[in-house]
Amino acid sequence: MSQLQADLNVILQVIARFPEGVSLQKILETMERHISKRTLQRRLEHLVKDQLIQIEGETHSRRYLPQRDSAPSPQKTGLPLSTVAESIQQRMIQPIHMRQYVSYNREFLDQYIPNVSCYLSANTRRHLLELGKSPDETRPAGTYAKQILSRILIDLSWNSSRLEGNTYSLLETEHLLEWGEAVEGKNAKDAQMILNHKIAIEFLVESSESVGFNRHTILNLHALLSQNLLSNPKSCGSLRTISVGIAKSVYKPLAVPPLIAECFQQMLEMASAILDPFEQAFFIMVHLPYLQPFEDVNKRVSRLAANLPLIRHNLSPLSFVDMPEDAYINGLLAVYELNRVELLRDVFIWAYERSCALYSVTRKTLGEPDLFRLQHRDLIFETIRRIIRECMDRKMAVATIRQAAETYLPFDAQFRFIETVEIEVMSLHEGNIARYKLRPDEYEAWFKIWR
Repeated sequence: MSQLQADLNVILQVIARFPEGVSLQKILETMERHISKRTLQRRLEHLVKDQLIQIEGETHSRRYLPQRDSAPSPQKTGLPLSTVAESIQQRMIQPIHMRQYVSYNREFLDQYIPNVSCYLSANTRRHLLELGKSPDETRPAGTYAKQILSRILIDLSWNSSRLEGNTYSLLETEHLLEWGEAVEGKNAKDAQMILNHKIAIEFLVESSESVGFNRHTILNLHALLSQNLLSNPKSCGSLRTISVGIAKSVYKPLAVPPLIAECFQQMLEMASAILDPFEQAFFIMVHLPYLQPFEDVNKRVSRLAANLPLIRHNLSPLSFVDMPEDAYINGLLAVYELNRVELLRDVFIWAYERSCALYSVTRKTLGEPDLFRLQHRDLIFETIRRIIRECMDRKMAVATIRQAAETYLPFDAQFRFIETVEIEVMSLHEGNIARYKLRPDEYEAWFKIWR
């Protein structure tokens, strides 16, 4: 990247911090790299010419502001954006070679103080609460979500999967979830992704009184969403120990496993301490993808985890209905590359308003999914669940697996089934037991005998 482009990027970042305008002198004082006043003036003229910033005031009182459009740009965003968010959007649609490479910024997390800092204003939180309140707000956690579970399963499974490029239509998703039948000719990964969402949503709703922003919940949420999609089964529900990259981004996440684990725990503790459910939801949508604690499936985890406080408080869920994929991705890129939340915040608010409207009416590298596991998932589930809940040792487990294979499967499928279940049992750990609807105490009792 040329020095000119680097300077332009920094100047844009500085001006974006001052939505009401900033003077030339203030820009000079804020920039880390020293440049002359004349050089800065030339850089500002360049940005004005490219319509990335605008000028207000005469020479001595001149102020530089993020570019304002007379109206939102639906062809770029698909939804109305604030002035600041629109300015950030313009930066995110620049070609990748024009953006500056950045790495994980620990200060972005450290500087947030729960219940003091806020990404959502008090007015915004009141607005969302008014929209999202249900008749069950005083009843036990999860009451409302359980009442509309069938609707949530379809909407959230489909929309969250769609944001990952899933090709299933809404009707195809409904049929898959109701009958368990994948669409012939479609990628098996798409069916697996949707089925994983269903199980993960059921986990959140059925356990709504006990789940929270803690290791058990988030690790198991990842395990449920990633099962049969990652090449290494032990990666499901485990913090990553390898470096990862972000497609179409200049952002490089943390690569040191102890630091990943440390920031992950800090993030969970901060999220858990936040009192407002909407601030909680948005905080996790910002910081979990930014940290990238897992090898993959981070965005999916963040979207479902954002529903955790909404479910617990009997509020309307966030199902991302009609969410424009480009706006969502650009909002995340702004978090990754600029540590700016305004664009993602506008997307979050719009998405929640759309979700509330719906429910008020109804009151990377991923491994290819194993078709065999997909076809026999119910028998695999029940066999493993029985092994754990009955605290079987290795000898008993082997006999049980073989009996299930011989009883329910044709001869040519029995060996594959036995191998599959044995691998799954050997891959069990604290972070992936929720996929079999097992409690931690059930797993611990079994593991003492298994060892």
